[in-house]
Amino acid sequence: MLIGQSDLKYAALCAVIALSAAGCATTPIPNEKIAVARSSVQRAEQAGAPELAPVEMAAARDKLTRAEKAAAEHEALPATQLAEQANADAQLAEASAQEQRSHKAAVEFDANLQALRQETLRSSQPK
Repeated sequence: MLIGQSDLKYAALCAVIALSAAGCATTPIPNEKIAVARSSVQRAEQAGAPELAPVEMAAARDKLTRAEKAAAEHEALPATQLAEQANADAQLAEASAQEQRSHKAAVEFDANLQALRQETLRSSQPK
């Protein structure tokens, strides 16, 4: 059985349609999730995380970079997963930085309160 030219055109057309449909069915690149992760990294940086939570901050930056690279290579699933992980790591870095600042402020407050008590005791003792 010989395949005619119209049969070849029909087969080619079917192949193009199938490839187009497959292309439409792929997961879209998670640009919004990457933008959210980028914003979280920036907030963590502004909160002092690079100094106060360097391990968490490094993880967030690394995963954000890898998410951006995966998105550029049209690898939607890894890009999505890495963006979500970068967002979580950045939020952890920000929270860790805030906790450390709060702890430091509490320690300073306690030290100042103790100094004030000692000064009050010295002032109230008879001379």
